Amino acid sequence: MSEPVLVVDGLRTHFFTRAGVVKAVDDVSFTVRQGEVLGLLGPNGSGKSTLINVVSGHYRPDAGRIVFRGRDIAGIPAHRIARAGIARTYQIPRPFRELTVRDNVTLAAMFGGATLSRPAAEREAARWLEFTRLAGKAGALPDELNLHQRKFLELARALAFRPQLVLLDEVLSGLNPAEIDSAVDLIRDIRGQGATIVLVEHVMRAVNALADRIVVLNQGEVIAQGLPAEVMRDPAVVTAYLGAPVHA
Repeated sequence: MSEPVLVVDGLRTHFFTRAGVVKAVDDVSFTVRQGEVLGLLGPNGSGKSTLINVVSGHYRPDAGRIVFRGRDIAGIPAHRIARAGIARTYQIPRPFRELTVRDNVTLAAMFGGATLSRPAAEREAARWLEFTRLAGKAGALPDELNLHQRKFLELARALAFRPQLVLLDEVLSGLNPAEIDSAVDLIRDIRGQGATIVLVEHVMRAVNALADRIVVLNQGEVIAQGLPAEVMRDPAVVTAYLGAPVHA
């Protein structure tokens, strides 16, 4: 069995609202191992994106540990976590709109884990734009791209950080079937280059095609984890998605 890259242990994150305390992440534990794709699933509002925000340093946890390569990074600022080797995408792409596609990726290479010089970062950007099939759009502004291309720009920026772990937050949402197939192939290629991946996704055929294991959240708690075929037959998982228990 490969070594752990990420260990999430007893993680808790609560938010205070007018309606009271919301347990967004409630005692969540799981492990991601070197070279695997871990699918992180759950219905809307289950805590998936909050969990990604906590692991990537955008939110601080209230309790628990986040151990990356043997080091507890819980509560460390996002820029330091990125430099440590964790990159992420966003469900809604967030490029610098006033910069070209090339410069968006170049900046990631300059200020990511490798902290490359400008000339080296430009070469790195060219590599990842070619990899994500955006080389022909290098001089365009992000607003000139379609959704599929903006999603791939998110991937290129994440990869330019030279991450050891990539957190993909619904990178397939909003894409048509052909674009999903293209993105699945690209994610396979990212894995083939040695990255470990946490995949937050609703597109089940993509999850089944990519994930080695699955963790399912509901109302901030882990309700199942294991091999995809086994997890998706779990009555608790079926109930969480369909709203009714399954009887034999």
